[in-house]
Amino acid sequence: MKVFIETLDTDQYRWIDTRYELGNPDAGKNLYEQEHIKGAIYWDLEKDMSDMSSEGGRHPMPSHQQLENLVQNSGISPKDDIVVYDQGGSPFAARAWWLLKYCGFENVYISQMGYTELKEKGAAVSEELPQIAPSDYSPVFNNDIYADRQYVKNVIKGEELGILLDARSPERYSGIEEPLDRIAGRIPGAHNFDWSQLVNHGKLDTDVDFSTVIQQHEPVVVYCGSGVTAAPLYAMLAEKGYDSLRLYTGSYSDWIADPENEVEIDREKHPEASDEDTRVILAKLIEEGYSGEMLMKKFEYEKSLLQDNK
Repeated sequence: MKVFIETLDTDQYRWIDTRYELGNPDAGKNLYEQEHIKGAIYWDLEKDMSDMSSEGGRHPMPSHQQLENLVQNSGISPKDDIVVYDQGGSPFAARAWWLLKYCGFENVYISQMGYTELKEKGAAVSEELPQIAPSDYSPVFNNDIYADRQYVKNVIKGEELGILLDARSPERYSGIEEPLDRIAGRIPGAHNFDWSQLVNHGKLDTDVDFSTVIQQHEPVVVYCGSGVTAAPLYAMLAEKGYDSLRLYTGSYSDWIADPENEVEIDREKHPEASDEDTRVILAKLIEEGYSGEMLMKKFEYEKSLLQDNK
């Protein structure tokens, strides 16, 4: 499947700007309003490409009605050739691309060039906000590329064929650190391919080999923390010819929302408690949920405080 494209053509293609900055949610829209690819519309990660009022992870999937409204208000339909861009080397264009594929669009592509490179290479840009005539397209949703929590449970139980592929960093995958979600670890049985390995000099580099983690025709369910950074990994797998793909849009943040769901971590040996005082410290830390490297560090810190007080 052709996913990534290098083009400057603003006549043949409809363009969607998805620039966004996690932690600064207005930054992308502000940049768009200052200047954008001529004729481009803007899709915001949280206002357009997520339903932040619902459950289903940190960036919940929009409802069918929300997606239909988004598509129609954007004035697009499957007859259009569409290119999506962001700042380059980011996951946001891929999120929009996947949503469009889910909505039944075939002729949609991700620009390998981010906005700055597009402009530098001569793409027409504009400060004018386009006047868009709504379309009447009602999406035909492709559920064959979508996975929810129950589908992932079925994969784990062997009731559905599939390899779970975690797009987060090795540290988050292994449970060594977790800066965003309240529980560290991974979905049981998942393999790991850090999506950031795809980024090369501000672009998503298509010269990548997945054969060490999955085979060509294995069914794959891709996930990350909230469903955003899994999208470029999904897109790259599609580009490389992997043809049985699903995206778990809720991802790990949705998985841990169910307290009955188990997680895996790479367990290291627990530190040894040599006396009753340190045994109490160790038991307390384990009860509080510390594990792996964080348990080791916290244990040593608490021991040092104990020794200082003696």
